[in-house]
Amino acid sequence: MKIRAAVLQTTGAKRPYQGNQPLVIEELELDPPGDNEVLVQIKAAGLCHSDLSVIDGNRPRPVPMVLGHEAAGIVKAVGNGVHDLQVGDHVVTIFVPSCGHCSPCAEGRPALCEPAAKTNNAGTLASGERRLHRADGSDVHHHIGVSAFADHAVLSRHSLVKVDPDLPLHHAALFGCAVLTGVGAAINSAEIKAGHTVAVVGLGGVGLNSVLGALVAGASEVIAIDLDEDKLALARELGATHAFNSGEAGCVDKIKALTNGGVDCAIEMAGSEKALEFAYQVTRRGGITVTGGLPHPDKKVAIQQVSLVAEERTLKGSYVGSCVPVRDVARYIALFRQGKLPVDKLLSDTLTLDQINDGFEKLAAGKAVRQIILFD
Repeated sequence: MKIRAAVLQTTGAKRPYQGNQPLVIEELELDPPGDNEVLVQIKAAGLCHSDLSVIDGNRPRPVPMVLGHEAAGIVKAVGNGVHDLQVGDHVVTIFVPSCGHCSPCAEGRPALCEPAAKTNNAGTLASGERRLHRADGSDVHHHIGVSAFADHAVLSRHSLVKVDPDLPLHHAALFGCAVLTGVGAAINSAEIKAGHTVAVVGLGGVGLNSVLGALVAGASEVIAIDLDEDKLALARELGATHAFNSGEAGCVDKIKALTNGGVDCAIEMAGSEKALEFAYQVTRRGGITVTGGLPHPDKKVAIQQVSLVAEERTLKGSYVGSCVPVRDVARYIALFRQGKLPVDKLLSDTLTLDQINDGFEKLAAGKAVRQIILFD
């Protein structure tokens, strides 16, 4: 079938994106689903920093590629071997199609699925196939098994979680990445307990979800940290007990004074080595610093090595919020329905597919939290 899709031609695109147009809307040919694959009509797709990091070259991926990984849609066809999804089901996309059999999957850590890491890096589906093609027959790569910036997509069954049809799809899309990654970092990776003090550094869509996750987990103090005053104000609106502009002189000392030596847990979601160093500095002795940001692979972090031992500190990574998607998507949606995770407040704009470059310029400028492309 023919589809309309946003194709990234080259990485390392220069700003402004409105003028340089790194994503080009093309008509592509989409193969029908193969074994254990599903055809989904995409109804809503979020613009995430993980997409932006491919555009600007911070996350090397093969091109040409249809980007997009945070989405929701409706099942239109299923391939052989798919028995638990039917045409008409509503689904959320998951960007790590866990196999269920490798060592990390067997240990309950599907975000670290080894076959998925290989196929995601190669730009294929979990099957190793590419279902996207140009008119001349040349292949177009998939973005981490999803490629949601298109009106239809073929995905592995393992890249989808079924959701209730009464959940608005533009809300459902957020649970595929922003909520899983941000809330999961607080609940699963950091294991925040009632009464803990928490700092969140970087208040994009994922970081603000970490603020919400810390609040749901029962943190007594949640300190929001960013360079943008509008995002700090939104964090306060969501329930953050304190907010600091990290560009102000003496910010680390102020936070440590407020928390009697530092927070129990600091979560970094800015994707910057300087932000991670800041998060480490405001973590107390015996505390944990969690990072879910994705800077360029060449970036290095400078920390005082002896503090890891003498202060029994923990520095920990979090990928997809250390989540088990088939478990956590349903849990977080339930919290949303109860009003405990007001993720709908993070929606800053809705766009059409043709406005995608404008949206990414706004994201790169730090002027958006979560923008959603809506498809007819």
